[in-house]
Amino acid sequence: MGYRVAVVGATGEVGRTFLKVLEERNFPVDDLVLFASERSEGKTLTFKGKEYEVKALTKAPSFKGIDIALFSAGSSTSREYAPRFAQDGAVVVDNSSAWRMDPEVPLVVPEVNPEDIRDFHRKRIIANPNCSTIQMVVVLKPIYDYAGVKRVVVATYQSVSGAGAKAIRELEEQTKAWCSGRDLPEARHIPKRIAFNCVPHIDVFLENDYTKEEMKMLNETRKIMHDENIKVSATCVRVPVFYGHSEAVHLETGRDITPEEVREVLKEAPGVVVVDDPEKGLYPLATDVEGRDEVFVGRIRRDLSFNPGIAMWVVADNIRKGAATNAVQIAELLIKEGLV
Repeated sequence: MGYRVAVVGATGEVGRTFLKVLEERNFPVDDLVLFASERSEGKTLTFKGKEYEVKALTKAPSFKGIDIALFSAGSSTSREYAPRFAQDGAVVVDNSSAWRMDPEVPLVVPEVNPEDIRDFHRKRIIANPNCSTIQMVVVLKPIYDYAGVKRVVVATYQSVSGAGAKAIRELEEQTKAWCSGRDLPEARHIPKRIAFNCVPHIDVFLENDYTKEEMKMLNETRKIMHDENIKVSATCVRVPVFYGHSEAVHLETGRDITPEEVREVLKEAPGVVVVDDPEKGLYPLATDVEGRDEVFVGRIRRDLSFNPGIAMWVVADNIRKGAATNAVQIAELLIKEGLV
């Protein structure tokens, strides 16, 4: 049986990756409908060797007949159009922040809380978590189940692709200018110059002086893990890397757990790859995980500030597992559970 699948925001970085992932995973697409803004209307994208024309979302008279809609548009677009797709019968998997903290919308990482998917029926919308949250909770959950987790202190090193295609071009342009001795172009899509720099400013600053991105890691983790007592303090930093988010994660665990135990637990965890032999120079790098769907972890060691505690280094492709792949996995889960 095949499904009529819509991709909203199809011409963007995540939208194009949706098509790659759907094809690679042989998702049962019977018909594909591509939507984007009016400026992308008429463009064509290839899926399984066939060309599909992009339609303007704002001109669509209805969305009837669509089974699953994968959204990679912005929050305002999602707030306006996701309910319309749902009203016309589709199940929406949304990658924006619009619905993540809505109590009537499940926030799902299939390796962590697949059972929550059954709550989609209230609004027919399922939210994809923030990219930095996804990779952290995939590693966090097995440790939480084994030894408990009380507190997380995390510093992220997030690639420019997390800010979209324009940010990728901005890093390219600034790097070329720097290498040729020219004045660097003005920062437009990242708050400060990103070439050969680190910018501790992702999304807007809030009243508590944390950014919205940092608070997402706290609030989303609690919702996904169903534990309001987990404490999370995050510092999110944009770095001059094209693809792949890296995270230094420090955990206070519920009971003592050795690094050896953590390695064994994570080796058995779904969606996790352990690369951890520092003496041989083996640890995950953003350049190694680009194009991969798993979450990679290494540098597993005792934390010297938490007792008991564990420190580790977590890396994933933010466009794939942090966005497109997780959303497609949710759609696969819907089919497996007979919910669509």
